[in-house]
Amino acid sequence: MTYAVEVKELTKTYGNVNAVKGVSFNLEADKIYGLLGRNGAGKTTIMHMLTAQLFATSGDIHIFGEAPYENNRALSQICFIKESQKYPDNYTIQDVLELSASLFPNWDKAYADSLLKQFQLPLKRRIKKLSRGMHSSVGIIVGLASRAPLTIFDEPYLGLDAVARSLFYDRLLEDYAEHPRTVILSTHLIDEVSRLLEHVIVVDNGSIILNEDAEELRSAAYSVGGTASTVESFLSGKNVIAKQPFGALMNAAVMGQLTAEDRKKADASGLQLAPVPLQQLVIYLTNGNLESKEAVN
Repeated sequence: MTYAVEVKELTKTYGNVNAVKGVSFNLEADKIYGLLGRNGAGKTTIMHMLTAQLFATSGDIHIFGEAPYENNRALSQICFIKESQKYPDNYTIQDVLELSASLFPNWDKAYADSLLKQFQLPLKRRIKKLSRGMHSSVGIIVGLASRAPLTIFDEPYLGLDAVARSLFYDRLLEDYAEHPRTVILSTHLIDEVSRLLEHVIVVDNGSIILNEDAEELRSAAYSVGGTASTVESFLSGKNVIAKQPFGALMNAAVMGQLTAEDRKKADASGLQLAPVPLQQLVIYLTNGNLESKEAVN
């Protein structure tokens, strides 16, 4: 199989600090990926190395089969929209769109103009005069209209209200369906984007702790609640990733498939079972519970 992105034993160190530690993963073409994790986990460092904005200390990166460093052919297939994307202060929105048209071979001007109206942006306004939300909207328009084979959004929604974020998600899905490409979404609003994601990679402390199909993750963990003693009995021999006591009650999260026998036992004991949302699962797995992290690799 030819991958859109191939990463092997990627490492980035700053002095004695290991920001990224021997990370390996492959991204298939025409798929939406979530690159998730806490602040400082190494996500942005990985994205900067993928886009040749940082040199790796060691390891290999290939974008559509080619190393991206000093490779215009490979880099022309990437659009990277960063958190608080920077543009020259004297640029207007129109200047940004015209520059983008010259950078991205698949640029769709008609689509960019349509998005401009939907996000209600003033074409002639200078970038330095934009609100944070408007600034984020400009980046989103560039990312979508670029139609780049590899499109990366790193926290693209700063300052956007719920309506504008929903517009972004809807347009991304619609355009992805008509013009498939590999998309990486790095975000803290995991619950909002979970319906978009086809595959999830979770980074913690510079390492990948989870690399799974999103559909499988939706049934990868469950919560159980009830009296503390009954819950503790139910948890025996299971991979517990979190416990939350509330006086005489307890709620716990378990990594693993919920079996028919588990359901029968829980029902007989008066326990409440529920799936663990993706965002909560990421929180549980990045809370320092090393035993649980090892269990999902």
